[in-house]
Amino acid sequence: MNLKPFILVILPIFLLNCIDQNNHLYKIEGHQISITDSLDSQNEIDAFVKPYRNHITKDLDSVLAYAMNNYSKSNGELNTAIGNFMADALYEQVNPIFKLRTGNDIDMVLLNHGGIRSIISKGNITTRTAFELMPFENSVVVVALKGSQIEKLTSYLCENKTAHPISKLKLIVDKNFKAISSTIKGVKIESNKIYYVATNDYLYNGGNKMTFFKPNEGIYDLDYKIRNVLVDYFKKVDTIDPVIDDRFIQIKQ
Repeated sequence: MNLKPFILVILPIFLLNCIDQNNHLYKIEGHQISITDSLDSQNEIDAFVKPYRNHITKDLDSVLAYAMNNYSKSNGELNTAIGNFMADALYEQVNPIFKLRTGNDIDMVLLNHGGIRSIISKGNITTRTAFELMPFENSVVVVALKGSQIEKLTSYLCENKTAHPISKLKLIVDKNFKAISSTIKGVKIESNKIYYVATNDYLYNGGNKMTFFKPNEGIYDLDYKIRNVLVDYFKKVDTIDPVIDDRFIQIKQ
C-alpha cells in the first residue's frame, strides 16, 4: 500500500494543530530582590542625590529677613501677632496685583487660624520658615461679596470666637460676643455695596465651614500661592515685628 499521499495529508494537519495549540500558565515563581542587587551601592545613590539635596537645602536656608521676637498663633485671644502679620502681608503683596488687573482695591483679608502651621522664631527668617508656616498649596482668590454677606462673615467670626487672621476689617464684640461695631478700612459696612475679600481657595470652597463666600458677585483667582506671598514679602522687608492690636477685640463690661 502506498502511504505517501496519506502522509502528505496528515502532516499539514499535524503541523497546524501544533501551531494553533494554546499555551497555558501553569506555574508562577517569584523571589525578593534587594535594591542593592540592582544598584552598585548606597554611597553611589547618595553621591547622585547629594547635588540636588544641597541645592534645595541652600535655597530653603537662604536668609530673607529677621524676626524681632517669637510669634505663635497661640499667643492671643481674638487676634495674634503672627495672624495679623500674615493677613497684612497678603494684603500688601496682593492688592497691587488685583488693582492692576481689575482697577479695584481689595477691601479686606480673611484667612484661617488653623492654616498657620508653625511659629516664627526670633532671628533669621528663611525660605524654610515660609514652607513650615504654610506647607499647603493654597492659592489666593478674591471674592466679590455684598455687604449683607460681609455681615454673615462677621457673624461667623463672632460665633467662632477664634483668632482667624484678618486685615482691614475691625470687629468689636460685647461680653456675649454680639457685634458692637464692624468696619472695613474705618468705614461702616453697607449692605448693598460690593466688597472685595482676599482669602484662599480652601476657605472659598467652604473650608472651616466658611459657607458665606457663596453665592457671590464674582471670583478672581490670582494664581499666587500663600507660601509665595510670604516668601516675596520676606524678601521685600528687612525686619518683621508684628503685634496684637485692636482689629478684633471683646469689651467685657
